Order: sequence, then C-alpha cells, then structure tokens
Amino acid sequence: MVIKGDQKYTQLVNYLKQLGNAALAFSGGVDSTFLLKASVDALGDKVLAITVNSPYIPDWEIDEAKKIAVQFGVRHIILEAPLSDQIINNPTDRCYLCKTFVFSRLRGVAKEHGFTNIIDGTNSEDSEDERPGMKALRELDVKSPLKETGFTKKDIRRYSWINNLPTWDKPAYACLLTRIPYNNPVEKDNLRRIEKAEKFLIDLGIRSVRVRVHDDLARIETEPSLINKIFQENLMEKISGELKSYGFKYVTLDLEGYRPTN
Repeated sequence: MVIKGDQKYTQLVNYLKQLGNAALAFSGGVDSTFLLKASVDALGDKVLAITVNSPYIPDWEIDEAKKIAVQFGVRHIILEAPLSDQIINNPTDRCYLCKTFVFSRLRGVAKEHGFTNIIDGTNSEDSEDERPGMKALRELDVKSPLKETGFTKKDIRRYSWINNLPTWDKPAYACLLTRIPYNNPVEKDNLRRIEKAEKFLIDLGIRSVRVRVHDDLARIETEPSLINKIFQENLMEKISGELKSYGFKYVTLDLEGYRPTN
C-alpha cells in the first residue's frame, strides 16, 4: 500500500486519471513497472501494457514483463518489431531512429485497441542530452507521467519497495545495441551471444553487468563491488570458459567498472 495521504503519489495518480486511458510502453523495468502500478490505481481496466519484442531485447526481459503484467491483471500485448534497416549499422542517432520506428508502431497498435494516450517510463532525471530517443517521444506525443510529476529514480525505487513491487531493486538495463560500438553492423547472432553472456553472469549473482563486444573480444563491465566478487570467488576461469563457448575468443574484465557509454 502507498502511504496514505502521500501527495507525490496522489499527484501522479491524478495526472493519469486526467488522461482517461493509457497505453504504456512496458519493458518490465523499474520505471515502467512502477508506472504500470500507478496507472492501474488511476485508470483500472483502461490500461494497456505493450511490450516490444525485437532482436535487441533479451528473451528473459520479455518473460519478466509477461509475469508482471499477469500479476497486475492488465491487458498485455507483445509487439513484434523487426530490426529496422535504419539502425542495422548502429548509427550514432540509433536511439532516435529506433524510438521513432517502435513508437510509431506502438501508437498504431494502441489505436486499434481504442487507446488515445501513449505513456512511457521516462523519469525526471532522464535528460534529453543523455537520451536522444526522448526527441522522438516528444515528436510522437508520447507522455512521460513520471517526468511530468517529478519522480526521480530514487523516488521510484522507494515507492516500488513500499508497494512490494518485484522490480524495486532491479538493476538498470538497456537494449543490447548499446553493447556494440557505433557504426558497426548489428548481427542477430552477435546479439544472441551477448544476451547469453549477460544472462550467465546475472545467474552467477553479477546482476549489474554489460558485456561490450569488440569483434571477438567480450569486455565485461560491472560495479566495483562485483569486480571483487569475481576475483574473490575465483569465477574468472569459469566465466572465461563459458563466454568462449558462445564464440568469443577473448574475455576481459574492465577494471574501471560499469559506466554508461555508447
């Protein structure tokens, strides 16, 4: 339960109520799961969750989104989206092009089901300089209730914990295209081995992780505390052997730790 009389959450719910209906771009991540909770509180059955399934989205992310949607009892659509020709070479404006392609399709699906408002989980700390895809959202009239009502990432995790949401401590995640350097061709087989490598590491307890690819080299980025875990528990040989079985020739651990890039 949300704390009774909480003004911040009430403001968010009221914002959503004024929309009348909402089709949510639902990834199953921290932000969109919290927004789904608020949307159900505000709009009841006038909520539609739409999850994009594309080659650059890991299968386990889709599975988690499905489970959460069932938990909330909301209508849930999996939108199949192929790899757009515009981003096949991973251009520097990839995020803008991708958002334009995906949200145009998402809007069409929402309209088919009678939904006039598209919302997403952008929060107040997501700046347009760091998230070029936000330009596409603005152009397509996608609303960002969390941003509009001033919810920070810390707020979202706190409210998610209060509401016992399964994502309250879920690490931030980004699409697999971010693991490939700009202006390098995107190959589905490469995306799959990145997905397998990250899932293997997550299952080892290294939850916050990126496997960046440079030709046949896999460069692992994770938080400093988890770097220590890899060293202390002698996981290096195990990780190297597993990732090489996916087709990598070299496996490295980035000693600077995880940092948002690309």
